[in-house]
Amino acid sequence: MTAMAPAQPAARSRVRLARAAPVDPRSHTMSPPRLLRYLDIKVHHLIQERDWDSIIVVGEYDRSCVISANEKTGKLFNWQRPAAEPRDRTLIIKCFPGTDYVLHYALIIATYLHMTGRYRGQVRYQLPPEAACQAAVSDLNVDPRGDGLVILGWGLPRMAGAGAWTPGGGFAWTRDDLGGHRVLYLGFLHSIWGDVAGRVVARLAALGARNVVYIGKVGSLDPQVVPNTRLATGDSSILAGEPVRWRDFFTDQAARHYDVLPGVHATSPSILLEGRAWLSRQAGRHFVDPEIGHMGRAAAAAGIRFGFLHIISNNLACPYHHDLSNERVETVLELRAQLLSRIRDIIKLTLDASAPATGRLCR
Repeated sequence: MTAMAPAQPAARSRVRLARAAPVDPRSHTMSPPRLLRYLDIKVHHLIQERDWDSIIVVGEYDRSCVISANEKTGKLFNWQRPAAEPRDRTLIIKCFPGTDYVLHYALIIATYLHMTGRYRGQVRYQLPPEAACQAAVSDLNVDPRGDGLVILGWGLPRMAGAGAWTPGGGFAWTRDDLGGHRVLYLGFLHSIWGDVAGRVVARLAALGARNVVYIGKVGSLDPQVVPNTRLATGDSSILAGEPVRWRDFFTDQAARHYDVLPGVHATSPSILLEGRAWLSRQAGRHFVDPEIGHMGRAAAAAGIRFGFLHIISNNLACPYHHDLSNERVETVLELRAQLLSRIRDIIKLTLDASAPATGRLCR
């Protein structure tokens, strides 16, 4: 995905901007200290270092301006964060084009400024039009027609082994023989947050993919589930208040394992919106993340199979020591490495069980 040309200031001034209001930290499912720690590692350093008369969050993939000092180094994927373009006393924050991502990042900034005593109503955002969102994924040109499965998401370098990755525009891919099945691993340097992930699945289906699996992290809505000890799967999500179902790649294979919890998923555009009032309305739902509902809906519309097998990374219904604010500590990384190995094993077993549908690697 190539960098998009920055929008001209005059053109943006004619577009109505929405004001981003901070959420109340006292009513969030994360405690205020942990919420602030989560925000602190996400916010662009230019916002942390000085005050701005106006901060505008837009959907533009532009790596030519000021890169955030808070980007995660030492990672192959999902390390790029929104960049910034200073214009006098205005700071333009540029996210990869997606409506959920722009909203999410605007809420991050507004809430961070509120919690540090600096919010004055100066944060606004402009949701990208659908044409721009579609164009942002149109450069994805990997051919998946000969692959039994495409795997997206988190932890891919560990799952794919030592094979070389072929770079693209904002993404990279490699193939592997997983027990005789040809698997395509596809990772992105930037976040495919929320609705972006749905467009990626639709693009892969248009290119010829038949089966897509997403590996990532979800929050548990069940207070009994300890983070980083179990995996989550399912075939349905609640997206914008409506149920979404898809043909599940795993069928009942994943749910047979002792460390996998099946359940109904809830799709949320932003962690900042997951307060205690939101949680009280989630009866009958078990997990939450921003992407799964969008991906499942896109797969169902395209007539392909989709599945998710995620690490349960945090618990919104009960405070545990490990949550989204401290997920980079060594203990968490070790637990997740073990769960990634389990994910790889379960995917292989599922491929073995459905070999006629997915095809084997020719030898």
